[in-house]
Amino acid sequence: MSWKSKGVEPTSKNVVSRKWALLLCIGCFCTGMFFSDRMWTVPEVKGISRTTRVEDEKQDFVSEGCESRIKDVKHEPKNILGEVSKTRNAIQALDKTISSLEMELAAARAAQESILNGSPISEDLKISESRVKRKYLMVIGVNTAFSSRKRRDSVRATWMPQGDKRKKLEEEKGIVVRFVIGHSATSGGILDRAIEAEERRHGDLLRLDHVEGYLELSAKTKIYFATAVTLWDADFYVKVDDDVHVNIATLGATLARHRSKPRVYIGCMKSGPVLAQKGVRYHEPEYWKFGEEGNKYFRHATGQLYAISKDLASYISINQHVLHRYANEDVSLGSWFIGLDVDHIDDRRLCCGTPPDCEWKAQAGNICVASFDWSCSGICKSAERIKEVHRRCGEGENVLWAAEF
Repeated sequence: MSWKSKGVEPTSKNVVSRKWALLLCIGCFCTGMFFSDRMWTVPEVKGISRTTRVEDEKQDFVSEGCESRIKDVKHEPKNILGEVSKTRNAIQALDKTISSLEMELAAARAAQESILNGSPISEDLKISESRVKRKYLMVIGVNTAFSSRKRRDSVRATWMPQGDKRKKLEEEKGIVVRFVIGHSATSGGILDRAIEAEERRHGDLLRLDHVEGYLELSAKTKIYFATAVTLWDADFYVKVDDDVHVNIATLGATLARHRSKPRVYIGCMKSGPVLAQKGVRYHEPEYWKFGEEGNKYFRHATGQLYAISKDLASYISINQHVLHRYANEDVSLGSWFIGLDVDHIDDRRLCCGTPPDCEWKAQAGNICVASFDWSCSGICKSAERIKEVHRRCGEGENVLWAAEF
């Protein structure tokens, strides 16, 4: 019995311990699973949220950067164009200043050489040096002759202001207008006395140290520019014939647009044939200098009206003794600029026809600077017809006094 009881007790104890061990293992396993879920699940959610925030911030930063770059790209062309325009204007202004200083230096050297060589200084130069010069926009020289008194009177009665109005034009608008004429072959003769009386009455003539003559127009043009640039410090010097109608305000506005350019030659550019045949109008005795017969002239402005900037007028003044004169005045002027860095500007408003041509253009808002008839190289019978041209094609007096240049 005792052995039986002893044998049973150990077996039951073993069975109980195994059950408790199994339960303990299951419990441990469940507990471990519970804690493992708590530890791994929460960090994983936080990590995802943080990652998402970082990525969102990165995307926002990148998007903002792209947008700013796009904006910069959009504004960049405008900024570049603006800077290029400013730089170009500054360069042009500097170029003009340098060119002007060079011309003034050359003029001073020429005057010094003249003094050292014992040559007398002209009275015009003495007068201009003794007074303080003011700055003008333009000097308009109206080329005329002794026989053109009626033409001068017709210009005075139309587009050229007289008396106090002419003085006001100079003082307020910086525009000088003068008839340009020299002397007769017999100095002090009846022709000269008549011109002197006309000057005393109107005060609008510029007398040149030049003997008048049709074949001397090239010399007269050269002396005019040399004299005008000595007397008046202007941006532009204009030559116009006395049988041409001019709208002064429109001319001033046209030239003012080219102020920043140092060497300007503006007019209606042409290049007609070189006429070698003798006896014809505009015959060119030196036709052989332009190549074979049938060749054309180089580009130059037609002679009815053209303008040059101060530097070019100074160039003519300094070099007048060595500048060659051809038979035709407009050809001569063009030849003096061939070897220079000159801006040739072809503006067809400087050579409109008489009514109805200039009238149609005025009605369309495109007022002409100058009007004349090509068939007559000026207004045909201008002394009688220029008033009609002025009435139909003139810009109006109020336009001139309201203009700002």
